[in-house]
Amino acid sequence: MARVIVGMSGGVDSSVTAALLKQAGHDVIGVTLNVWPELPNMPDIQREDACCALGAVEDARRVADTLDIPYYVLNFREVFEDRVIKDFVSTYASGRTPNPCIRCNQFIKFDALLVKARQLGAEYVATGHYARIEHGTPSRLRKAADSTKDQSYVLYVMSQDRLAAAMMPLGDFNKAETRQMAASFGLSVANKRESQDICFVPFKRYTEFIELYAPEVLQPGPIVNREGTVVGEHRGIALHTIGQRRGLGVAAGQPLFVTELEPATNTVVVGGADELLRSSCTLEEVNWIAGELPSEPLRAMGKARYRAPEVACTVRRDGAGLRVQFDEPQRALTPGQALVLYEGEYVLGGGTIGR
Repeated sequence: MARVIVGMSGGVDSSVTAALLKQAGHDVIGVTLNVWPELPNMPDIQREDACCALGAVEDARRVADTLDIPYYVLNFREVFEDRVIKDFVSTYASGRTPNPCIRCNQFIKFDALLVKARQLGAEYVATGHYARIEHGTPSRLRKAADSTKDQSYVLYVMSQDRLAAAMMPLGDFNKAETRQMAASFGLSVANKRESQDICFVPFKRYTEFIELYAPEVLQPGPIVNREGTVVGEHRGIALHTIGQRRGLGVAAGQPLFVTELEPATNTVVVGGADELLRSSCTLEEVNWIAGELPSEPLRAMGKARYRAPEVACTVRRDGAGLRVQFDEPQRALTPGQALVLYEGEYVLGGGTIGR
């Protein structure tokens, strides 16, 4: 049996993860990552359901007591702000749309936390993600048994080193089974509701966070149509994303959507729904689960959003990145978001959609 660090958010998934690993005979240590930022200009409020809020720490500590495992709260504020929050703001300011949960998985849960795990003599880091890891040479990342809870999309950044040191015991269960197990273990969080929003944004709209955290990135500029005619003015391209319809403040005879963001000229381009369709895209910052990028074109299924359906595509190497050609045009492929590639139940890899 191994010593395992379990990232405990105070929710039912990570709590059951800790319980299952202890039941299996592992030496389990629970940790909660204190990433809640102390930010200038930001009101001193926290979302009660955030994984880094005070209530989450109290719930996780209570679970650790029930399971009789050591428990620690680790200060990850600095690395979280540097790796996740600053990237979140700068990506929006550059006319792209970030995915902070993916960066958190990559740089916090499976990099920074693993360093702490090694300091505590642990071999593995475990999380409550719904996905499956098949350890081997090479290791493989597989979808969860419950397709409605599958989180493999946000885990495409798992390299061979990260997979080798990771455990995700919930991949074979559905949410109802997880809650049943929590109750059977006597865990107080068995019926705790889920949190699915961005943990560090205590507002309904992400734009409020940017307005307070980095108001200097918001510079007004023109809204133009495809012909270049100015049809309105925006307050900052960081407040917009590809495919957006609401909040443009532009009157027209047809629904208008953001079709392009041009940071070099601080311009928002709008057009009809048909102008959102794209047949291909490039992927940057690619992670290929097996290691080396494919040398020959291959067929795959691509997912451009967490809740989006998979679509058939052809993948070709393109320098240090990939080019993906879809069988059918796709709507609102958004620079900065992740495109994840699958072969059946297995994640091949993925990357960040380029311009």
